Amino acid sequence: MSDENKPHDEHGHDAGHGHESPPEPAHAAPDAHDDAHAPAADAHGHDEHGHEEHGHADAAHHDDHDAGAVPHAHDEPAHDSHPAADADATAHGDHGHEDHAAHDAHLTPADATVAAGAAGAVGAAAAASSKQPVWSDAGDAPFEDIDATPVYARGKKGRRKGRSGGNETFEIVKTIFFALLIAFVLRVLLFQPFTIPSASMEPNLYEGDYIVVSKWSYGYSKHAIPFSPPVFEGRIFAQEPKRGDIVVFKLPRDNRTDYIKRLIGLPGDEVQMVNNVLHINGQPVRDVVISEADATNMYGMPIIKARETLPEGKTFTIQDYGPGNAADDTPVFQVPEGHYFMMGDNRDNSVDSRFDEPAGGVGLVPAENLIGKAEIILFSWSPGASLWNPVSWFSKVRPSRFFTVLN
Repeated sequence: MSDENKPHDEHGHDAGHGHESPPEPAHAAPDAHDDAHAPAADAHGHDEHGHEEHGHADAAHHDDHDAGAVPHAHDEPAHDSHPAADADATAHGDHGHEDHAAHDAHLTPADATVAAGAAGAVGAAAAASSKQPVWSDAGDAPFEDIDATPVYARGKKGRRKGRSGGNETFEIVKTIFFALLIAFVLRVLLFQPFTIPSASMEPNLYEGDYIVVSKWSYGYSKHAIPFSPPVFEGRIFAQEPKRGDIVVFKLPRDNRTDYIKRLIGLPGDEVQMVNNVLHINGQPVRDVVISEADATNMYGMPIIKARETLPEGKTFTIQDYGPGNAADDTPVFQVPEGHYFMMGDNRDNSVDSRFDEPAGGVGLVPAENLIGKAEIILFSWSPGASLWNPVSWFSKVRPSRFFTVLN
């Protein structure tokens, strides 16, 4: 153990020496260099007491430490490591007169910190200059300097890329979900599209017309929801339909098939066909023939168009094949409460309320089966158009019927 690391007593003496009187405050060099250091000591004002043996010099230095002096290394290896100090025979006296070699051998903590900082800066500069650049003229430098990248940041780009792919998939799924949700809400509460499958509503609706039905017109029942789930009975926000409306409803005998007809009889009405003339509550409905086409239908019957006016003043065009057909004369139909009487505008080519359910007809339609009111023809294609035949999209299109408001 070196002298400076030995335990000290309360006066700063080495525990291994039996000196009772405190040494001189001046610093003395080790005995091994007394002869060489004597002139220097005289030059600095040291008397003969400055040349004490090595143990007294160490004790003196420890006293200086206790008094706030700067710590120094005075063991033998220290002198060996500073040949400049030995050659000049430098002795430590008053700190205000230390020479440059002494400062090199005995640095203060502040000086040591400055020196260490300078050395660190030089080392950092050397390390920076030795690093491989991010890009080189040869193009072989990596995109990322792994050694210089913090551990927590390594592989961050790859992780971000993986998360980005997951986020993108999630966003697509979320977009599809909300699109379907919005379409479902619109279909249930506001509008629903239908395609006309037959000629029973000619001349106002033709087979191949693509129409939009307003769902709020009569309120909502379970049939307003796809697949008619039995979530509730009756109608909510119910509104009475008007005579003459073109109505989409569920066929009463199966509650699944969508039908479209014109509402003719309200609850409490009596409806009857007499000699090809419609009667409501015993009164004939006025009709005026507006055209009689030279062409005939597939059965060889002439096609007659007439303008019919209902009691409330609603006027629309009907189509008829003339008298003598099966539905031109019927019994009186009493419309009960909560039901409606429906007829097609193509009077001799329509299965409607004039035919009872057992005979394959529609019968009277309950209010719960109403879906909505037909409002507009959005698009129209002639029969024969097919989704799988793109040519028919253009050859069968009927642009004159686009955006036709229904009456």
